[in-house]
Amino acid sequence: MLGTIAIILLILWLLGFIGFHVLGGFIHILLVVAIIFFLIRVIQGE
Repeated sequence: MLGTIAIILLILWLLGFIGFHVLGGFIHILLVVAIIFFLIRVIQGE
């Protein structure tokens, strides 16, 4: 579950980073959230 959310957020961040610089701060927040979810998943050992 968390892995799927992290992947979706990472894809959204990549799309925003490449194509849309309008919401720059929001896009970087998405990246941070995706990394946090990924780390939680790794720490839990899933």
